[in-house]
Amino acid sequence: MNDFLKKNKKHLLVWPILLCGIIIALKLGVDEKAVVFFTLLLGLFTQVFSGLGALIALIPWIGPFIIKVFTIPFFWILNALGYFVSVLAIKKGYTKEVASSRVLTIALLTGIVIGYVLGHIIPLR
Repeated sequence: MNDFLKKNKKHLLVWPILLCGIIIALKLGVDEKAVVFFTLLLGLFTQVFSGLGALIALIPWIGPFIIKVFTIPFFWILNALGYFVSVLAIKKGYTKEVASSRVLTIALLTGIVIGYVLGHIIPLR
């Protein structure tokens, strides 16, 4: 556990600050869309959400299952969005662009999966 605290010191400091900032902003009446935008932006640059995922994954037996429950639908939603956009673009006559964008989407998803697998196979220590 001490190793975990040393590795994720930044995440453990940013989580309470982020939570307090969200609560204060909502209490002061800041627009919810702006709060969500800045939370996602800050979370993206500080990698807070990946640290939270790592913390959840540490829970024996159920942690990895919880992470899978949240990550697998992400791929489904991304793929479904691609199909809906493709249908609309094909109806408007952008067939060539749709083909290239679908190839890029498949390459992105494949890259994410390969990175995930390699990240678990090759330790960074």
